[in-house]
Amino acid sequence: MKRRSVLAAAVAGVGITATEPAEPVLKPISMAMHIHGPFSEGGASFEAHLQQARQHAVDLVWWTDHDWRIAAHDHRKAVHFDGLVELEAGLAWTWKPSIEGLLTTAASAFVDGPHSPDDPGRALRLTARGAGATGGILWQVGSAWNTVYHTCIADTVLSLDVLPELAGPDATLLVQMKLSYHPARGGLPAGEYVLRYRIGGAVLPAYTSNGLLGVVDLPAPAGVWTRLTLRLADDVKRLWPGLVAGDNSMRGLRVGVAAGPDRQAGFVVDRLIFQRERRAGQAGEDLRAEVLSAYDEEYADVKHYRAYEISLVRHLNWYGGDQTLPAFPSPPVRDDDPAAMGRMVDFLHDHGGIVCWNHPMDVATREQLATLMIEKRMLGVDLVEIGRDPQEDLLWVFDVAARNALFFTAVGASDEHDGEDWLAGPERWLTYAWAPTRRRTDVVPALKKGAAWFVDPAAYRGSLDLRVAGGSAMGAVIITKDKSVTVDAVATDLPAGSVLEIITGVTDLTGLKNLTPAVTVQRVSAGTSLKVRPGAGAYVRTQVRLADNRLIAASNPVWLLPKSPPHGVPADRKRKL
Repeated sequence: MKRRSVLAAAVAGVGITATEPAEPVLKPISMAMHIHGPFSEGGASFEAHLQQARQHAVDLVWWTDHDWRIAAHDHRKAVHFDGLVELEAGLAWTWKPSIEGLLTTAASAFVDGPHSPDDPGRALRLTARGAGATGGILWQVGSAWNTVYHTCIADTVLSLDVLPELAGPDATLLVQMKLSYHPARGGLPAGEYVLRYRIGGAVLPAYTSNGLLGVVDLPAPAGVWTRLTLRLADDVKRLWPGLVAGDNSMRGLRVGVAAGPDRQAGFVVDRLIFQRERRAGQAGEDLRAEVLSAYDEEYADVKHYRAYEISLVRHLNWYGGDQTLPAFPSPPVRDDDPAAMGRMVDFLHDHGGIVCWNHPMDVATREQLATLMIEKRMLGVDLVEIGRDPQEDLLWVFDVAARNALFFTAVGASDEHDGEDWLAGPERWLTYAWAPTRRRTDVVPALKKGAAWFVDPAAYRGSLDLRVAGGSAMGAVIITKDKSVTVDAVATDLPAGSVLEIITGVTDLTGLKNLTPAVTVQRVSAGTSLKVRPGAGAYVRTQVRLADNRLIAASNPVWLLPKSPPHGVPADRKRKL
């Protein structure tokens, strides 16, 4: 860092200082870049991820819930109990029977009558007789195409029509759902919370929590249809006052009859309605912001920003834009056509921020991916998830792209949906960027210009950099006619037994004529200086491997080119010697 001269004088007790702005001090900012909370389909709460970020000293979390799931677009609206499989807008809901405990008899049938007065068609009759010392439960477990009822409960209300035929304290109807995983708090262990409604066995409503299981008892008179309204977030708040009630997803929905020892239970159910009151237009995003704001004080030390995973094209993460939701197709079927992805990238750029190509090999081989990147200029993305499985294939694609002067930033990601233990999964990559602060206005430009590297945090939390002429040049493109340029490879805190590799590659723009990397690999010590001959064009990047050859970190390249490539160089990547 250069610091220009400072002139100071004091005249008549008044200090006069003339300065030129100092260059900002860059810091290694660690980021979890692909994190899903309760507005996605998994079991994580925002709280669980925030606790993991704090535990593992991660500076910044990007919330990348699926865009269409935030909006609950084309999510299931109703189940009419007309059969084991039931279509809505062509998308299936399926019931699957299951028995818990001991039952002497158990029967479930979709019957023509009786049915709800407001729902013509069939209804579901459940009957069971308990056995043993505790009895049992006959369940029907529901599932929807692409889990299109899983989403945050913050605004979710269920209504269900119920006809008790044989009911009592030991003969009840149950409606149950899994909530989200939360860390230990308020004397409760870490784990997945469960909300259960017990119907027909009580005279008055009652709320009981037993650890992570919460039970709401609701009366329903025998022999008549009763419409129950289940306000999920309100009930969670009453059961567990210390929990942020809205920070929960709804999954594993099931209905059943519970029968005690030698007791007969019988109920008919119909017309299950899902009401989501705050999802129209941008309202779902406003709701997500509201849920997250509940943690502003408790997790003030963890910086976090809302982002999206754009999920109805080849998946894209969008960081730093104005968060305008795109239009969604109906039904919400993913379109893998590269042209659709390209149009979406243009839309996102028009709304600001930067765009990342997620898990890019989920529908392509490495050769297909490299070909598409070259032919379509990466479809305009700024970042690509290179740090994830299949790791070696993605590094191969990365080097093919670098050979063709495709200037994107390689990042690492975990795609975390659970929140239980960030270091337990096989894909647990963090991304670091050299930035002066954790502010979005500092981090997004650093990512865009390639001043970044990714690490496996279970094995490595050091810093990587490439320095040219005394300055940080990772991600930079240097146009030079010099016969050789000295590149300093910086790597701090290397684990015992690990090796630092310098990858030197040719950037000769061979395109599809020679779809391979052209690299040499040297194993060196940290702080090595390397003289690189640009020739027709070259790039340098580094990576760290353990003794078993497992990759635990990789940097972005610096390019040394004799002239600008035909497609040009982004202004924020240009450097001078």
